Amino acid sequence: MSLPDDCFPCRNNAIEPTLLPLRERVYDDGLWRVAHAFNSALPGWMIIVARRHVTSLAELTPAEADALGPLLRNLSRALERTLSARKAYVFFFAEAEKFPHVHIHVVPRAADLAEEHRGPKVFALLSRPETEWIRPAEMDRIAGEIGNAMREA
Repeated sequence: MSLPDDCFPCRNNAIEPTLLPLRERVYDDGLWRVAHAFNSALPGWMIIVARRHVTSLAELTPAEADALGPLLRNLSRALERTLSARKAYVFFFAEAEKFPHVHIHVVPRAADLAEEHRGPKVFALLSRPETEWIRPAEMDRIAGEIGNAMREA
């Protein structure tokens, strides 16, 4: 199967999972992979990525759809436990350039999240300067904690 040339998630999904940094393989069940967002100024901003190239939730197989609900719940619980989030926001658009692939943002909503970043305004934390992004070592640390919490659920 050839991969779409312009699909960033497909390129990452094609890499042998053990070669990916921890932040890119928080969880992987063969249908879905969880990764820490690479350009986030918010610790714990997770992305659930379909392992197969699909561009719409309507294209999911029954197995992919059946796995998604429990995955959303377990990831949300892990964010609440590990990061003391009050809840998790969940967003799906799959329309950004090079990201037409189904990927779902699961974002921890901390108790002290500034009012100007609540709800959909949280996306402002993906457009911060690179100097404010969570560093790779910190993403790996968070990924390990969240992955462990998901396995304990």
